[in-house]
Amino acid sequence: MTYRRFHTTAASVIAAGLMSCLAFTAHAQTTSSSMEGLKLSKDEPIQIQSDQLEIKDQEKKAYFTGNVQVVQGTTTMKAGKMTVLYTGQGASVTSGATDIDKIFLEDTVFLNSGTQQATAEKGQFDMASQTFVLEGKQVVLSQGPNVFKGCRLTVQMATGQAKLDACGGRVEIMLDPKSRPKQ
Repeated sequence: MTYRRFHTTAASVIAAGLMSCLAFTAHAQTTSSSMEGLKLSKDEPIQIQSDQLEIKDQEKKAYFTGNVQVVQGTTTMKAGKMTVLYTGQGASVTSGATDIDKIFLEDTVFLNSGTQQATAEKGQFDMASQTFVLEGKQVVLSQGPNVFKGCRLTVQMATGQAKLDACGGRVEIMLDPKSRPKQ
């Protein structure tokens, strides 16, 4: 198995935007709350590994395929595929001087940060709007024994504001009262 490591300042913005997870309270078909754990962090190194990396500078795209793993600090993101779209006149993603525009994740997305986890079929991160979206037949969020289920999770990265939409029915939530912080 071959893999390539890819380290850039711009890539650290990718991983920070893709990672951490959440805990929030909810109601019927849509849930909104603050998710402070999903804010951008530019000060930690990032490691990206995949079975293959294809860079198409003319198209300003980088394709990471096969067992993609992104690690930053205590946070890990895994997916089957990750496509990075970048901007910049004459820029190459390998130079570290590019601006990331969008990131697309496919083939089962898994995020883990400490006790928080999220899984989905696909995800998208938009740097311009600083919005992160997880989607699929079932998006599952958990923190310890607390579990949240829906089909679309939208997070505003700048504020941490989050919204979980149902799968045509209702958002499902299981909260364990024993998991509440002791005061």
